[in-house]
Amino acid sequence: MSWAALTSGGKDSILACQKAIDAKKEVGFLVTVRPDNRESYMFHSANLDAVPVIARKAGMEYVEIRTHGRKEEELADLEQGLSCLPVEGIVVGAVASVYQNDRVHAIAERLSLEVFAPLWQMDTESLLQEVAQRLDALIVVTAAEGLDESFLGAHIDAGLIARLKKVAACHRINLAGEGGEYESLTLNAPFYTRPVTYATAEILKTSDRSELVLGGFA
Repeated sequence: MSWAALTSGGKDSILACQKAIDAKKEVGFLVTVRPDNRESYMFHSANLDAVPVIARKAGMEYVEIRTHGRKEEELADLEQGLSCLPVEGIVVGAVASVYQNDRVHAIAERLSLEVFAPLWQMDTESLLQEVAQRLDALIVVTAAEGLDESFLGAHIDAGLIARLKKVAACHRINLAGEGGEYESLTLNAPFYTRPVTYATAEILKTSDRSELVLGGFA
């Protein structure tokens, strides 16, 4: 039986999916939770239209779960969506969020599913280095002091990791963005048949957040 990978298309969930494939798990589904509330505690909202394209390039089935994004209620929506899938387990990219990790495990236990969380408690710099080596991921949201618009669209490589370390030293951000300091989108990974491309890009700003909105994914 296959597995379902929870993903927003970001670096952590895509790397976790890659590690599941490396571990010979048959990942048949990419599951995205699309929240109406951009302030969701659990789920990202940026550039989610890329995920069905990723699924096609990976030969996986795309599953979208809609939710209002209200705290705790969104977890019931996730549980209901997962309960319909013919899978033995779920792949998650949780790194340090106890809130996220505990709730996903609780859902999995109720549904009698296994959980594969290969990034849990991973050193953040080691995580970014693996992302730089194995994936093509770029920053699409910044929401922390020290992360200005120059970070938007920047690909995660050795140079960007060095820049993030300087910001972390001054502003105490989580290096991997685990505190919501930034979000990413993965354009390529070993399990993609071809990279994801996009045709348009614009920056949207609010008082505490800047987002690179991409469009025309193919």
